[in-house]
Amino acid sequence: MVNNLGPAAVLTALTATLAAGLTAPAFATQYLTVEQAQRVLYPDATAFKDASIQLTTEQMRRIEALSGLPARSVQWRVFSAYKDSQLLGHVVVDDVIGKYELIGYAVALSPQAVVQQIEILSYRESHGFEIRSPAWRKQFAGKTVQAGLQVGDGVANISGATLSCTHVTDGVRRIAAVAQVALKS
Repeated sequence: MVNNLGPAAVLTALTATLAAGLTAPAFATQYLTVEQAQRVLYPDATAFKDASIQLTTEQMRRIEALSGLPARSVQWRVFSAYKDSQLLGHVVVDDVIGKYELIGYAVALSPQAVVQQIEILSYRESHGFEIRSPAWRKQFAGKTVQAGLQVGDGVANISGATLSCTHVTDGVRRIAAVAQVALKS
């Protein structure tokens, strides 16, 4: 078979073929659904009830004052965990921006607004996925909005994941403030 393409056409076709094979890989990973995270965060729960909240302007001001961060949203996705009729705590689901993409996470809080645990639900960045490590996530346990919820002050940074660490930590601090203002028993 004779190729009737000129050298420029062959070079263009070859370049297009190579470029198609050299596209950037996808990094999006879904680790847990909200329902799976609920079970991980509260394994003893017998029921999860939607307890989503809509904040008032006054509550948003209090959250900003407590956390030092914009309240960001009026509506928060919250699930209360129960063992029979006893409230075990709350799961708050949120997203923050990493460097370019969203990071989905869930925070377990006691009825007294103390962080018990966090879980990374989804991670879409090419770097920084180390925030999913149990060692990094366990730093949040026992913390409240009043103490220890800042990178460098209670939460260690991970080299190469600075923005992910900072933004998730800020998000957890904001959620701890939401719990203090709107969910605390």
